[in-house]
Amino acid sequence: MAISASRTGAIEIRPVSSPQEQELFLDLPQQIYAGDPNWVPPFRSSLAKQLSAENPFLEYGQMQPLIALRQEQVVGRVVAAVNQRLIEREGQPVGLVGFFECLNDLTVAESLLAAACDWLREQGMTRVRGPIDLSTHNGCLFLVEGFETAPMILMPYNPPYYPQLFEQMGWQKVQDAYSYDFPLDGALPPEFEKGYRIACKSGVTFRPVHTKGAEFEADARNIYRLTSQMFANNYSATPRTEEEFLAEAHDLQSLIDPDLFPIAEHNGEMVGYWMGLPDYNIALKHINGKLDWLGTLKFLWYRRQINQGRAVLFCSLPEYRRKMVPLALIYLGMQGGIKKGKPYRRAELGHVFESNSASRRLIEAVGGQICKTYRMYEKRLENS
Repeated sequence: MAISASRTGAIEIRPVSSPQEQELFLDLPQQIYAGDPNWVPPFRSSLAKQLSAENPFLEYGQMQPLIALRQEQVVGRVVAAVNQRLIEREGQPVGLVGFFECLNDLTVAESLLAAACDWLREQGMTRVRGPIDLSTHNGCLFLVEGFETAPMILMPYNPPYYPQLFEQMGWQKVQDAYSYDFPLDGALPPEFEKGYRIACKSGVTFRPVHTKGAEFEADARNIYRLTSQMFANNYSATPRTEEEFLAEAHDLQSLIDPDLFPIAEHNGEMVGYWMGLPDYNIALKHINGKLDWLGTLKFLWYRRQINQGRAVLFCSLPEYRRKMVPLALIYLGMQGGIKKGKPYRRAELGHVFESNSASRRLIEAVGGQICKTYRMYEKRLENS
């Protein structure tokens, strides 16, 4: 059942049900982040697509976008969602809130989140978790430490007061995640090159990811297979279809630097990969979320300033860890970043959930230092 518009004092909570209301929803970040030099405007068209009736999420979930208004001025927004894949995986009716943006006003935040929680109760949810933008594949987490620098590509960013608002409203931390800073002006510990040589002697071969045609398609399908297998148990994660994954892969295809994306194979089968991307946020922050002709010109101009990269994912099948494949992939990914002619001066590895102790130990062994902390919250939905 769709929620109807409601008022709490001077605050009106309205469901987004018209093109005009969707425009208000999309416009709000410009007000929230005005003057913030670290904010990177998201692609407006991409967000509108996620809110549309054509979003594949609606095949297995429900969502209700909401806006908060004061004197007809939008002052907050959120999307309440029910992801049936998450419910089936966890065996409990947990709802989600995401796409949260709000003025630094506890009354607005309380009214907005109360309406979202009311809608989730109507759908039978007993707990609510966030921020999660429909699923963790789209976006999740609040930044809680590390506001001094801009976010890297595909990483969350928010004002410092967002987590404070959630905590004031009684939301409890359920999981932290970290990003690690890694300068590229020093040598890796010798164990990593040694691991690479051991992997090669064990019959494992390495190559850059393919970026074009049928070979790219084949690599993307194999990466989907590995990712689905290795990250199925990540906190609050839900499975994606191959079709969804391939659509995301094609969106990133033109952004790939093959030197930052080594593939490990054994007997012709992909057994691991390291996915690094140039930090295109350095260019994207100048185009205001619109890749029109002017935005394209600005992007091409500012992309020349990219001097850092992000390690997004890396994985290895468990049976290849003794063959030192994880160490070899880190070695090759880092060597690709410092290759002659490359502009990269530092890398950021993450995010990594605090509960992923194996990956954290490996990253810290490489010399990574925690530079940003992110947080996810949860709250019990009491019967009203």
